[in-house]
Amino acid sequence: MNILYYPGCTLKTTATSLEESALKATHALGIELVELKDWYCCGAVFSLSSDDLMHQIAPIRTLINVQEEGGDRVVTICDMCYNTLKQANLLMKENPDKLKTINDFLDEQADYKGKVRVYHLLELLKEFGFNEIKKKVKVKLNGLKVAPYYGCMLLRPREVALDDPENPGILEELMKSLGVEVVENPLKTECCGSYHTVNRKEIVEKKTKQIVSSARERGAEALVLSCPLCHFNLDTRQLEAGRLPIF
Repeated sequence: MNILYYPGCTLKTTATSLEESALKATHALGIELVELKDWYCCGAVFSLSSDDLMHQIAPIRTLINVQEEGGDRVVTICDMCYNTLKQANLLMKENPDKLKTINDFLDEQADYKGKVRVYHLLELLKEFGFNEIKKKVKVKLNGLKVAPYYGCMLLRPREVALDDPENPGILEELMKSLGVEVVENPLKTECCGSYHTVNRKEIVEKKTKQIVSSARERGAEALVLSCPLCHFNLDTRQLEAGRLPIF
């Protein structure tokens, strides 16, 4: 099964290991993620200004490329890319006038028809079937205690959430299929501090301490997540004493 794949910037620079492991895992499942021939930065964040259509140009151009390559869906691995593409796509589908404005502006490209579906890798794995994944596991991780962490981008806003925003379970299901013992962490949907890591490190350090300490106190030996920015924050902003591995 071949599916078009949008990598985004981070997976080609500071999070190459995330892309490498994801591509190897999907290949082992018989799923080939085919990188788009032509893609652009998604814009990193979705603009909340209702009349700021310029910020939608980048994600819509990428969705046009998916459409032109014959795809009806595109898979992302990065949570930030997923959120930005999904929100931009939803905005176009629900606002024909804005879609027309975007298409008129991008007069040298084909019109976007609003038919592409945006998937996160976790959704693709769920569609494949966690029971099927369990059958293909070669080295079971029995005995390892992990705490799933979602952060913001997979679950907020509710309209683009890939799971229940209040009590998600898709990461837990995936971890159980690999044989690990899941440790419930009440802070699994807390924000890690996001881009405050650039100029307000103390905010991120405080959030990191809360999230990591909560998981450790409940017996977790590692945190598991899918967002490159969350990984950077929770890994690099931990205090050296009693560090918890982040996967």
